[in-house]
Amino acid sequence: MNRAVARRALVGALAILTAGAPHAKEMTMKKGTTRGEAAPKTSLLPSPSSPLVTFRVQFHAGAVDDPAGKEGLNTLTAMTIGEGGTAKLTYREVVDRLYPMAASIQAQPDREVTTFIGETHRDHLEAFYRLFADVLRTPRFDPADFSRSRDLILAALQTNLRGNDDENLGKEALNGFIYQGHPCGRPDLGTVQGLKAITLEDVRKHYAALCRQGNVTLGVAGGYREELIEAMRADFSSLPEGTPPRAELPPPRPIKGMEILFVEKPAQATAISMGYPIDVTRADKDFYPLMVANSYLGEHRTFNGRLMNAMRGERGLNYGDYSYIETFLQDGGTTLPLPSIPRRQQDFTIWIRPVPRANALFALRQATRELRTLVDKGLSAEDF
Repeated sequence: MNRAVARRALVGALAILTAGAPHAKEMTMKKGTTRGEAAPKTSLLPSPSSPLVTFRVQFHAGAVDDPAGKEGLNTLTAMTIGEGGTAKLTYREVVDRLYPMAASIQAQPDREVTTFIGETHRDHLEAFYRLFADVLRTPRFDPADFSRSRDLILAALQTNLRGNDDENLGKEALNGFIYQGHPCGRPDLGTVQGLKAITLEDVRKHYAALCRQGNVTLGVAGGYREELIEAMRADFSSLPEGTPPRAELPPPRPIKGMEILFVEKPAQATAISMGYPIDVTRADKDFYPLMVANSYLGEHRTFNGRLMNAMRGERGLNYGDYSYIETFLQDGGTTLPLPSIPRRQQDFTIWIRPVPRANALFALRQATRELRTLVDKGLSAEDF
């Protein structure tokens, strides 16, 4: 394991969501790269025997591109398009056409990229693709789609994150803590104030600025025909030319010693998130040794990890104890991360949750001890 990276994690930041009194082909992008070439790139994974076809159209724009005072613009733009109509069809009409195909279109906005995902059976491929392409190339920008999308994002922030999702509230608190004053430090959904300040005209301008030939990658997998790829290249080559500049990402602020943030709310349990920014991504050779070491320490939702075995298995302190060497957004109910979320800056984190109040301090001390032991002693041949 890269000991310099891990030692820094030992003196990293903690975000603790604590119970109150009884009344939180893969793309790798590094600083200095460009968004793309002059025409759309393609990433293809043919599977002739598959009856399904999946599309991923990725624009290299994300939450870090949000202007000050309008945090959430990228997410709101993606949702207004991905859950909206076309120039010729209302959103209701789009849904009515998708339903008999058992097909879907969804937006996946993130910090540095925004991906539109389409899935269909190949029996409906031609009709579905025309609809999917129209949604992305000629969005309707209906005021009703805009208002509905903004209301959903505001509810996700104000009701779900603050009130119902202590685990993710703790992770967002940690992210804002370690990236304080940094473009990566705000929620990718945006802020309540920023979302309320955004207009439909802002969404139109954001789309026009970022949906360009040099800013898009086309991904297709499954039982498609080559004619489909030729049609996609032609369609998306009709986007305006150009490659918008990328947002510069400064280095995260230095963390001094062990910094702790408490987010107190009435709850029965405590969620603990700890971590530290690291300069290792999948573009680096160190990523793969770190991945093996991390699997030993705390791979997501498995009992491979030392944290899970020592804290839950041996002591029954809590439900789950995991560690990560990059941002982890879970793909549904699997143990795997969502694909298509490359980031230029990553962080090492440990999640400990949910912990009964009486066990919280001991769980924190044991987690830091297990990490320190790994850093100081490394893996035995048997553990490796």
